[in-house]
Amino acid sequence: MNFEIPKKFNTLINQAQQVAIEVFRPISRKYDIAEHEYPVELDMLASIMDGMNDGDLSGGAGAAKLKQENNSTDTASIRNGSNMATVLGLTELCWGDVGLALSLPRQGLGNAAIAAVANQEQLERYKNTWAAMAITEPDAGSDSANITTTATLDGDDYIINGEKIFITAGGRCEAIVVWATLNKSLGRAAIKSFVIEKGTPGMELVRLDKKLGIKASDTATIRFENCRIPKGNLLGNPEIDTQKGFGGVMQTFDNTRPVVAAMAVGLARASIELTQSLLKSSGVAADYSTAINNSLACEAELYRMEADLEAARLLTIKAAWMADNGLPNSKEASMAKAKAGRTANQVTLKCAELCSTVGYDQSHLLEKWARDSKILDIFEGTQQIQQLIVARRMLNKNSSELK
Repeated sequence: MNFEIPKKFNTLINQAQQVAIEVFRPISRKYDIAEHEYPVELDMLASIMDGMNDGDLSGGAGAAKLKQENNSTDTASIRNGSNMATVLGLTELCWGDVGLALSLPRQGLGNAAIAAVANQEQLERYKNTWAAMAITEPDAGSDSANITTTATLDGDDYIINGEKIFITAGGRCEAIVVWATLNKSLGRAAIKSFVIEKGTPGMELVRLDKKLGIKASDTATIRFENCRIPKGNLLGNPEIDTQKGFGGVMQTFDNTRPVVAAMAVGLARASIELTQSLLKSSGVAADYSTAINNSLACEAELYRMEADLEAARLLTIKAAWMADNGLPNSKEASMAKAKAGRTANQVTLKCAELCSTVGYDQSHLLEKWARDSKILDIFEGTQQIQQLIVARRMLNKNSSELK
């Protein structure tokens, strides 16, 4: 085992760091205050990223390139590809600002869903499309199998009916990947994902939500009423397989949960680093040669937070590495997401506490990061759902056996 980050990613990491420092941090507070206002500063950056990804034959970095590699025919080969690149890049970007990272065009969760399950023709058709992902419903949250939005086959079209909430980039995107069921009586096996382009008749933007954090990113509610789309907009295989049907759709989460974990790692690191700097300016500097029980209380808290952050980082890198090498990573992806999401929330709140009034007011970004962190423990599956998935994998239980 080698825990060193491959040197080939140094350029990517450095570029992401520069974006975080020079683009994200200077406008972070601006778009935290101006909720729902589109960050126009990101347009040029998005174009640059598109060019970098299109020119990278190894897969590039970004949600549009996330996929599980098939490594079954070459067991001696070790890959560090698009999943690892995306995790490393987003860690740095979210050190700058989580909401802005979520607002990058053509890097949405819908793009990850397309990359995970689309066929080659669909990958080519949607490669330059900014896609959001619509899973959650008013009565179906963390348990995706309870989705009630329907897709009814009518000739050469599907008719979509239902309502989706909490859609990241739902107001700004060009298309939405919608999870819907082909037949409610067949349960989770009948759930498929469909690409619905903005402007399609029967698709209505109901509202944009006001949020606790990540305010630079828009979050939408969208209703579908007899929304007709071509059959070719169903991603992947239209056949209902009671053994594998839902698994193909769920593979999206195996790719994106390490990405959300990476976002949490970047945010937690930013909070710890700023807290260390603020404490040092007040005469409190970490002394790692001193036993923790002989340290100041605030120093001991920092040491514990650093240890938790490193554990979350290593879990995240492992889950991404497994995806790049074609290894089943559902358990590891959920472990990374659970650990990193909880760590980011606890770390940012503790850092705000340690810095007292400076951590609570808007003179620094600590209070904003504390607000931003909560969503990282919620979306892509809550803390409780991640722990349930890990338990199922470790005990070899299915969803009906362990609820």
